[in-house]
Amino acid sequence: MTHPPGARDRFEAIYNAYYPAIHQYAARRTGSPEDTADVMSETFLTAWRRIADVPEGETALLWLYGVARRVLANQRRGQSRRAGLAERLRDESSVTRASGPDGLDHVRVAFDGLSARDRDVLALACWEGLTGPEIGRVLGCTATAARIRLHRARGRLARALGLTEEDQAVAELRGESL
Repeated sequence: MTHPPGARDRFEAIYNAYYPAIHQYAARRTGSPEDTADVMSETFLTAWRRIADVPEGETALLWLYGVARRVLANQRRGQSRRAGLAERLRDESSVTRASGPDGLDHVRVAFDGLSARDRDVLALACWEGLTGPEIGRVLGCTATAARIRLHRARGRLARALGLTEEDQAVAELRGESL
């Protein structure tokens, strides 16, 4: 995207002049500093992309308020969609679990009792079939760190299931993983 000459200076002037007002506007309407930061970045990104459309003088502030208002509305719609999706997934999950094979409830309970980090690494290994190096790429860590996390998570799952170290060793020799 090519901007007209002086666009950068104009954007910086608008940013410096109106950032505090837009920040207060966003902060009063969001639930967290992260959400406020998202509104701010999206609002000023829009201003930069559409710098030729930003009115001159004080009306630029009103234009920015309008952009921030639309960004907030989009943010709320997204949160609403995510909440609805999460609820549907919970409902589907409970139906799936309720109709699952008998005898595995203790495994589900043990798995659900693990930390999110442990559940994530176990799911990547067991459900997605990823290797240590692949898990490392997904999690943003080294393959060695991923293998250590996986090993520890398997140990915690085994303990939650009441398995002894001997049971774990036998499972590993059979090529089974927890």
